[in-house]
Amino acid sequence: MSVGMSRPRETHAADVRADRGPDGENSPADGEGNGPADDTVASGIDPDDLPDGLVIADRTGRVICFNSAAARITAVPRTAALGRPLEHVLPLEDLKGRRWWTLTDPYGGLATRVGQPERNLLLPGGREVLVAAQYVREYPTGPVRRLVISLRGTEARRRTERSHAELIAIVAHELRSPLTSVKGFTATLLAKWERFTDDQKRLMLETVDADANRVTRLIAELLDISRIDSGRLELRRQPVDLSAAVERHVQALTANGQTPDRFLVRTRQPLPAVWADPDKVDQVLGNLLENAVRHGEGTVTIELAPAPAKSDEKGTAVTVSDEGPGIPEESMGRVFTRFWRGSKRGGTGLGLYIVKGIVEAHGGTITVGRGPGGGAEFRFILPVGAPAFLK
Repeated sequence: MSVGMSRPRETHAADVRADRGPDGENSPADGEGNGPADDTVASGIDPDDLPDGLVIADRTGRVICFNSAAARITAVPRTAALGRPLEHVLPLEDLKGRRWWTLTDPYGGLATRVGQPERNLLLPGGREVLVAAQYVREYPTGPVRRLVISLRGTEARRRTERSHAELIAIVAHELRSPLTSVKGFTATLLAKWERFTDDQKRLMLETVDADANRVTRLIAELLDISRIDSGRLELRRQPVDLSAAVERHVQALTANGQTPDRFLVRTRQPLPAVWADPDKVDQVLGNLLENAVRHGEGTVTIELAPAPAKSDEKGTAVTVSDEGPGIPEESMGRVFTRFWRGSKRGGTGLGLYIVKGIVEAHGGTITVGRGPGGGAEFRFILPVGAPAFLK
């Protein structure tokens, strides 16, 4: 990298905003007739207000701007950076240990290059940082007038990578059990069909069917997570009778062995007509009621009542509570995160994350707290959400 020997000049972020001549033009702050950050000056933005690290080097390769985020990310004080050669301030290496500025040669390399895309590089001590660079030239294919570098920490990316790795591990674990069961029963039936009675065959086929449903549900959850995270969750809104939907779920649970007196439904009329995706609402109700039955105790109470929603729009509030031990206070902030599971193990820990995504996609809200009976209480509000032509 070509680095000149011009006298170091200290430049604070405030100087970036204040380098103005008497006629209002940028004064030659870098000694070359160009302010250290003309674009930043024009917009009136202090580099220290930027969330990412900003480093600017002049045409000689010396640092003329080093904001507070850059100092925090690199652990290099601003005073130790300003006026020094860029390659000394940021002695970056790639993951193979090669010196980055020598490798890229921004000042002496191809004149057609306009910058470097963001990539993972190493600071002294092996600290990782995401670096991108832009070459500001006098004119196309001309000499580099300014080198603008952005720096970002890798913590957010690492958290995302860990989350993805955890998701893969949980999915692999959840798939292994039912698929092993399906494979084992089908192989046994095919090999020894004549040896089993009809009742034995029915039991094995029912087990295979239940495990297949479990796999299907897991795949549906993964698709929902993908759509929620990407903002592509589609809603097919139509009028939804929440009272009827709750009654339908209660009947399904009693048909599967729960006693009818375990459920108490309270409805405060009149409920506003809610426009929502009925399948998605069923998914929310099914998950909350299943959690209350599986993890709670005593009576499961479902209350429906009119409630204000966002922007003073009317809506319906649905509250599901039980009389179990409830959720510890220290865990309530993590209930709607991925992979959260209560004291009783089981499930993927994705259900409540999906519930929150569905409710928020409808413009609603969902909260968790402690119910009157001491157990967990989930309350979600769905706005009316009626089409504009009906309002």
